Amino acid sequence: MPIKSPRRYPELADPQAQPRYTGISTFFRTVFSQSLHDTDIGLIGVPFDGGVTNRSGARHGPRAVRDQSSLLRRIHGTTGFIPFAQARIHDLGDAWIERPYELEGALDEIQEFLSTVVDAGVIPISVGGDHSISLPILRAVAADGPVGLIHIDAHCDTGDDYLGSRFHHGAPFRRAVDENLVDPKRVIQIGIRGTTNDPDMWGFSERSGMRVLGMDEFQDKGWAYAVEEARRVAGDGAVYLTYDIDSLDPVHAPGTGTPEAGGITSIEALRLLRGLRGLDFIGADLVEVAPSFDVGTITAFNAASLLFEILCLVTEAWQARKPPTG
Repeated sequence: MPIKSPRRYPELADPQAQPRYTGISTFFRTVFSQSLHDTDIGLIGVPFDGGVTNRSGARHGPRAVRDQSSLLRRIHGTTGFIPFAQARIHDLGDAWIERPYELEGALDEIQEFLSTVVDAGVIPISVGGDHSISLPILRAVAADGPVGLIHIDAHCDTGDDYLGSRFHHGAPFRRAVDENLVDPKRVIQIGIRGTTNDPDMWGFSERSGMRVLGMDEFQDKGWAYAVEEARRVAGDGAVYLTYDIDSLDPVHAPGTGTPEAGGITSIEALRLLRGLRGLDFIGADLVEVAPSFDVGTITAFNAASLLFEILCLVTEAWQARKPPTG
């Protein structure tokens, strides 16, 4: 029995219905659990930013997003969907790193954690951390073969060696192609923009067959066009969703390590994600929230809002894959 139980409002027995400023921070005020046998979809923090090339701080992202997610309610305001009523969704805690100063070893630790989750039949939704975490997550979710990828970001993250490492946050998707984790012809990268020092910085994306939908094209043709392109490229097969918060314009997401002017607005991002309903998502991540650069927690709040959209997408996909009962 809990120490305090409601006397006048029985609906408050559900922690998610209690005042949003109460309780211990978990993603969306879900139950914290270390048990996988009674979990369908696991929300996971990955507090690691050892792959950052300049401004660090994304290791604190999961905690900030957890805090801001307490502001969100249970029912999707547009679709009416209630993910928590459809699947057993738990906060599985953090894939914390025992050796954070050894980059490749740290990525191996993340992979081990995620493989344990995936092997138990749990669908992972991870919050970073920097974008290097997507590589070990893909090693876990794509262990049986390459998957499609919808990648929303200011940067393609298909670079190569940088200052002695091939595993930083600017290279995870080149490595994912090298390791046959994603099918480049089923990859779309949306929102790409910004300056570079190398005229061929993102050349690997196009040469390998990825669809690069830059921010100018996005702005000219709109979020609905980007949805159509994403659905066309991803197709009907299994697809992973990765969302870098720096895809948003810095007005909407100042708290990130590598901001780029002229990005997606928060409403465009919400509409873009909602347009992806029905795709076969087998997992997702949201990365690069760096609270030390945030202003009024706006970045963490927008990240939590996008995470809720992602949770709805993944839950609907999980439902569609469930075998019929009876």
